[in-house]
Amino acid sequence: MTSPSSTSTTVPRAEERWTALQWGTLFVLCAALFLDALDVSMVGVALPSIGHDLDLSTSSLQWVVSGYVLGYGGLLLLGGRAADLLGRRRVFLTALAVFAVASLLGGLVDSGELLIATRFIKGLSAAFTAPAGLSIITTSFAEGPVRNRALTIYSSCGATGFSMGLVLSGFLTEAGWRWTMLLPAPVAVIALLAGLKLIPKSPRERGEGRGYDLPGAVTGTGAMLLLVFTVVSAADAGWASLRTLGSFAAVAVLLAAFVTVEQRSSHPLIRLGVFRVAGQVRANIGAATFFGSYVAFQFLVTQYLQNVLGYSAMQTALAFLPAGALVAILSTRMGPIVDRFGTPRVITFGFTALVVGYVLFLRINLHPSYAAVILPSMLLLGAAFATAFPSLNIQATNGVKDNEQGMVSGLLNTSFQVGGAIFLAVVTAVVTAHTGHGGGKQAVLDSYRPGLWVITGIGVLGLLVTVSGLRRRRPSYGLLVASSATEPIREQQVDATRDDAQVAARD
Repeated sequence: MTSPSSTSTTVPRAEERWTALQWGTLFVLCAALFLDALDVSMVGVALPSIGHDLDLSTSSLQWVVSGYVLGYGGLLLLGGRAADLLGRRRVFLTALAVFAVASLLGGLVDSGELLIATRFIKGLSAAFTAPAGLSIITTSFAEGPVRNRALTIYSSCGATGFSMGLVLSGFLTEAGWRWTMLLPAPVAVIALLAGLKLIPKSPRERGEGRGYDLPGAVTGTGAMLLLVFTVVSAADAGWASLRTLGSFAAVAVLLAAFVTVEQRSSHPLIRLGVFRVAGQVRANIGAATFFGSYVAFQFLVTQYLQNVLGYSAMQTALAFLPAGALVAILSTRMGPIVDRFGTPRVITFGFTALVVGYVLFLRINLHPSYAAVILPSMLLLGAAFATAFPSLNIQATNGVKDNEQGMVSGLLNTSFQVGGAIFLAVVTAVVTAHTGHGGGKQAVLDSYRPGLWVITGIGVLGLLVTVSGLRRRRPSYGLLVASSATEPIREQQVDATRDDAQVAARD
């Protein structure tokens, strides 16, 4: 049963087949998420060529990557709430159009500063398309097997886009780095035109419940932007520098102000009660540790393959291909598995595969066998992404009222992106601290090993948080939770104990 505030789109029953319109809508949303994820990882292999053509230093090059993450991670909370308030379809299509224009400009500019600016704009637009797209799905498909299937396909497209980013970048960089910037433009235009026809109109919040919470938007977005900026720039400024410490203090002040505003606001940007639900907390911590550890792993492995083993851009791309291929193969098969075993068990399996993959990669040396040393880790990481990524999305959005789907979607995506930025910066700082003055490939490899251990530790942390959700949990998924005092009780397949459910009902 859906809430009274659901969209006018007819929601199919679990046993009904999807209509062509529903498949078309899901295709458009998947295309947008694929592009968002693709842009996060695709630029990596092209960075040396970009630096050479635009005469950018290493510190400037990092902002080609960080500029995107800054816009994406910093504005996701605002993007999620904007989808609820302004209409999901309107926000999604407008942001997708901005993404297409910025992609085109990014491939044409001749200035490093302008390229970084276009990357920031693309990240900003992704901050609106991602939560809007996810909330369109969760308000258009009935909770349970039908929605789980849709979310599995949707999330797997994002995981595939991220995994395949390096592969595509390797091919495109051979023709010229500008193609890595230009490729998303025509795909985004096609998705935009299809979206105008296929995505159903969604209502905006009406009546007394509608509000914009501008103070919350300013303090919350400002805190996220400053946090990401501080972390990614700390490597250059120094973690103990006055600027870095001052920035972290400012982040703390902004976060405190944000919490105060949200507690007093009648229309909060984030309903703080969601953090009292253990399933929500585990989903967001899991998202941050899962994606954060993998972003750092991909960064170090790319450097290892090229700087230590002497791989070309194409060879590096092909080395990551098994992981991306496995995600694509498993993308449409996870829905029934989640329905049968529940999100906590599937996420636990994903984190276990992730950690084992990291541990096996610790065996690397100056002359490793790809089949015996590298390939097993790639396959395990592919299995981890295929299982954990969609399950985290399902766990975070199940049991949430339709008018808050954009909010929780934005919160989850913020955890993904901010986790990626923070943990990448931490691992980079560890590697830099262990970089010796001597030369040679062995010295480079020795500097990477502490970073790989930190990555493994981050994965273990996420696994422990996930395992905590298995305690006291019964096999039955028919937990009844009241979404609010005025809504009918809905049957949910959520990761929550009875105590968590009672807190969610009170909120």
